[in-house]
Order: sequence, then structure tokens, then C-alpha cells
Amino acid sequence: MTEFDVYLSDGSRQTVPADGYGLEGPLTTFFLSDCGRVVLDSWSTRLASFRTADVRRIERQAPVAGASAA
Repeated sequence: MTEFDVYLSDGSRQTVPADGYGLEGPLTTFFLSDCGRVVLDSWSTRLASFRTADVRRIERQAPVAGASAA
């Protein structure tokens, strides 16, 4: 799993541990893939959504070396 830092227009930063993200209408939504799959599909779990107009940037954090999935 990867972490994404989401920087918002109000100056705040949210860290979301997710496998990926995509646009859903007016929202940018972060997902967790079930069962270790690497694709985001209808079986993925939605973790967090932000209004796309409020998102200034998204940074993907590099996975920590030696970290194991729980």
C-alpha cells in the first residue's frame, strides 16, 4: 500500500493510505484494492473523497523499504 499526501486549497494536508485514486464526478476518491489486487475496480473500497476543486496537489509517497503488508 502507498500513502498519498493531499494538499487542499485551505492550506491543510491530509495523508491517505491507499492503493490509488480516481475522479468520480466532482470528487477525487482514494481506493484500497481488496485481496491484494493491483487494479482499482468496482470491488475496491472507497477510503476518502475530496472535492476536486479544493485539491491543489497530490503527492505519492515512496513505500518504506522492508515494510510488509499486514
